[in-house]
Amino acid sequence: MKLNINNYYLKGTEISYCPSPHYDERPNNTKINLLVIHNISLPPRQFGGPFIDQLFTAKLDKNAHPSFSELADLRVSAHLAIRRTGQITQYVSFQKRAWHAGISSFQGRERCNDFSIGIELEGCDDIAYTEIQYQKLIQIITILKQKWSSLTQENIVGHCDIAPGRKTDPGSAFDWKRVQNL
Repeated sequence: MKLNINNYYLKGTEISYCPSPHYDERPNNTKINLLVIHNISLPPRQFGGPFIDQLFTAKLDKNAHPSFSELADLRVSAHLAIRRTGQITQYVSFQKRAWHAGISSFQGRERCNDFSIGIELEGCDDIAYTEIQYQKLIQIITILKQKWSSLTQENIVGHCDIAPGRKTDPGSAFDWKRVQNL
């Protein structure tokens, strides 16, 4: 698979677009220098289905599953999600601020959404991610690092690293060595 960045969007035959209304402008003159890896499964510990797209596009039916009652009104998004099958969906342009990090801090800087890219992996903390997810994630990181040289290995972190005590993803099942050996 060959990915390109064109106008800050990843282009490729395996990329689908599902525009989220949950984004806004980054602050003026903000340099992108953080990549945050998350995980998501809706319902919890279940994979596949339309619910991630629905959550990120404000269309999640709170009656579709008992766990959705507290999620349906959230205004959240990510730049990308990588399904367990390797399918990549883009929700927000990289030049915009996606709402993925919440209350967060990295190296003393608050509001990580301002200067970060958020990538969701379909999964949960304690179930191994798929080989194809790692392959796609590594390809995406490689391209993003070419576009933004300020994205260094030290600036690729988990949600747990920018919101400790509040978030645990991508969890113990995530193989950081695979990402660190780029």
